[in-house]
Amino acid sequence: MNFRPLTRAQGIIAALLLLCLGIAIAPAQQPDEAAVIQKVDAAVKARLDSIEGYTVNEHYAVFRGDDEAHPAAEMSVKTTYQEKTGKSYVILSQSGSALIQSVVLKPLLENENRINQPGSREASWFTSANYAMKLKSGGTERLDGRECLILAITPRRTAPNLIQGAIWVDAKDYSIVQIKGVASKSPSIFSGPPQMMRLYANVSGFAQATHARAVSSSFLFGKTIVTIDYSDYKVQLRASR
Repeated sequence: MNFRPLTRAQGIIAALLLLCLGIAIAPAQQPDEAAVIQKVDAAVKARLDSIEGYTVNEHYAVFRGDDEAHPAAEMSVKTTYQEKTGKSYVILSQSGSALIQSVVLKPLLENENRINQPGSREASWFTSANYAMKLKSGGTERLDGRECLILAITPRRTAPNLIQGAIWVDAKDYSIVQIKGVASKSPSIFSGPPQMMRLYANVSGFAQATHARAVSSSFLFGKTIVTIDYSDYKVQLRASR
């Protein structure tokens, strides 16, 4: 079979088509890992430096076994955070098992109060000071309508409030969108480390938790699921902003 040689114009057009095809199929460039981690640190610090206080309504529900339709215990609280004093709680309502309220929900509130005290809260931040971070390859992942980068995180020490897992951060402002993982240490000798997940949304310009879920298994209670829903944030920013 005879092939007619391409004219000069045809050759130029073919070359342009190949170039465009190459651009279209070229993989997205992986962001610089060190730069991403630095920006995540900066986003966390900006939030903490800018928020002087807030109030939020939190609804806790505890489920036993695989039944997530009928909570064994519930509690609604109004949480107040102040930078200078930490967190405090007012219980608005509670129902269900008094035992679960006593041994599951109230210790949760006490733990949140303890780790958010001035001088202690820094140890729980999702920053490179507390975690070794590694940017996962594969570009971005869309989550709740936001393009996110994913970083694998490994705590630099073991503690019940530090997790081994991953964080999703907004690819534009590097604020946290989701965390998932397993606690690096069990909070009790009677249970294994819980699996944890928390979702965040932009509230007054900064990431605030909207939903959390923890699944654990213990000798006393078997499989236990705790969910927390956050609503009606009222954020107090520093006057300088």
